Amino acid sequence: RVKSFSGDNEKELLLCFSALIKKSFNDPDHYNFCGHNIREFDIPFICRRLLINHLTFPSLFDISGKRPWEISDIDTLQLWRFGDFKNYTSLKLLAEVLGIPTPKADIEGKDVCRVYWVENDLPRIVEYCQKDVITVARLLLRFKGEEQPLTDEEIFCSP
Repeated sequence: RVKSFSGDNEKELLLCFSALIKKSFNDPDHYNFCGHNIREFDIPFICRRLLINHLTFPSLFDISGKRPWEISDIDTLQLWRFGDFKNYTSLKLLAEVLGIPTPKADIEGKDVCRVYWVENDLPRIVEYCQKDVITVARLLLRFKGEEQPLTDEEIFCSP
């Protein structure tokens, strides 16, 4: 299941996202986040935006005082590096190498600003982000040894 949050009011989006996390996924012993480069981009970005908007962090984001090995986020970029920190491998390239459909057929991260501010096409960005999430899920299952992870029929996206 993929749940999307979209709109033009950042604070409202962050509140809805945080409420879902706090309601359904607030136990760090049972849940964690997964993404590609999530430790260097997504989580720090969301935490900064929460702070700027005077909002509290869900407990899954509260890493103050934790040692690196106590942080349970799963980063597919880190998994692919296998301890090597010399190179960056994009989600598009990693998906291609592992035979997983690429999420970057239409736009990429560098295009989001233009698509939002110039083209005013938020649904296109939502679809791009959902494809990223699905690709990361497929990558994670592949890292766990599944040869054919998640068919399109097994995926449900909701607004």
